[in-house]
Amino acid sequence: MLHTHHPAEDTPAGQTPARGTAPARRTARRLVGVDAARGIALLGMMSIHILPSWDPETFGATAQWTVFSGRAAALFALLAGVGLAFTSGGRRVHEGRRRTGDRVGLLVRALLVAVLGLLVNQTSPADPPAYNILVYYGVFFLLAIPFLHLSARALLAWAAGFAVLGPVLIHALGPHLPVFESYNPTVADALTAPGTTLAQLLLTGAYPALTYLVYLLAGLAIGRLSLAERRTQLGLLVGGAVLAAGSALVSWLLLHPLGGMERLLDASPFLGREDVQDILVWGPDPVLPTSTWWWLAVSGPHTNTPLALLSGVGTGALALGLCLLVARRAEALLLPLVAAGSMTLTLYSAHLLALNLEVHYEQPVLWFLVQAAAAVGFAVLWRRSRGQGPLERGVSRASHAARDRVVGDRLNS
Repeated sequence: MLHTHHPAEDTPAGQTPARGTAPARRTARRLVGVDAARGIALLGMMSIHILPSWDPETFGATAQWTVFSGRAAALFALLAGVGLAFTSGGRRVHEGRRRTGDRVGLLVRALLVAVLGLLVNQTSPADPPAYNILVYYGVFFLLAIPFLHLSARALLAWAAGFAVLGPVLIHALGPHLPVFESYNPTVADALTAPGTTLAQLLLTGAYPALTYLVYLLAGLAIGRLSLAERRTQLGLLVGGAVLAAGSALVSWLLLHPLGGMERLLDASPFLGREDVQDILVWGPDPVLPTSTWWWLAVSGPHTNTPLALLSGVGTGALALGLCLLVARRAEALLLPLVAAGSMTLTLYSAHLLALNLEVHYEQPVLWFLVQAAAAVGFAVLWRRSRGQGPLERGVSRASHAARDRVVGDRLNS
C-alpha cells in the first residue's frame, strides 16, 4: 500500500496494542511483515521504472521484469486493502459513528492522495519516465468506501465480481471512450477534460480503478483475517501460490490446447504470433486489443484480464504470507524493508520526482542502486527519529481529524 495511516493501525484489530504487555508486543511485531511487503512492492516498482526490461544479449525479459512487472503494482493495491481493513476495525468491524468516521476519513485520504498525485504529475515530462499510480489510488480509495466494513466473505465475492466485470467493461467500452492526451493526468487535464480524465482513471489508463479494485477488495478481505496466526500466514503463502499458478495454467490451456492463440491471430491480422507473445511477456502497448473476446484469456502484465487479476491477487497474497512468516523468526533482517514500507507515499513521490530529472537512462543499474539505497537509508533514519514519514503524517492527521469530527472524540490517533 502507499502507506498513509498510523503505525498503530497495523495491528489485527486496527487499534493500538496496550503498552508494556508481552502478548501485545508480539502481535505488533508479527505484523511488521505487512510493512516489509510494502517495502518489496516499492522496490519492485522502482526497479521496473529504472532497470531494463529486456536483456540485450538474449532479447528476453530480465529477471526483475519477470518478477515485478504488474505484480508490484498489484501488491501495492492489495496491501492498500489490508491497511484499510486495519483502519476500519480489522476482525471487529467498526459500527455506528465510528463506521461513518472511517468513511469520512477515507474520503479525505482519497482526495489528498489524488491531489498529491496530480501535483507530482505537473512536474512530469510529456513522455513520462514512469506511470504515476497516486491519482489512481485516490480513485481506488473513493470506490472502496461502500465496501469498507463488509465481511471477508462478502469482500471476496465482490472482488470475484469485479474480476469479471472490470475486464468486460474495459473490453466493451474502451474503444468507444475518448483518448487521453497525458499518460499521467494533471490538474489541467482534470479541469479541461474531466470526462476523458475520469474514463482514464476508471477504464483506459495504466491502473484502471475498476480492475484494480479487485486487489483492494481482496486485501480488505485478507485484513479481516487473523494475520498474526501462523496458520493464516501459511494459508496466504500456499493459497497465493496455488491461485497464481492456477491462473497461469488456465491461461495456457485456453491459449494453446483450446486454440485461443489461433483465434487471437485470426481476429487480429495486424498482429503476428511474436506480437502476441510480446504482449504476454511485456504487456500491451498501450492497451490490450479488443478484436476478440479471446483477449480476456491472456495473463500478461497490465493486461487487466480476469486471469491476470487473479494471478496478481495470488502473488500478492504469497508475498504477504512470506513476509509475515519471516517476521516471526527474523524480524531484524526485514528492518530495511519495514522502514521503507512504513513510508511508501513519501518515498514513491520522491522516486517519481527524481525520475523526472531523466538522468537515469545511461546507467540504470547505478541509479537504481542509488535511489534504493537513498530511500532505505532515509526511511531507517527518519523512522528511528521521527516515526511516520512526512507525507504519511500529514495525510494521517488530516484524515484522523475528519474522522474525529464525526466520531466526536480522539480515537487512537
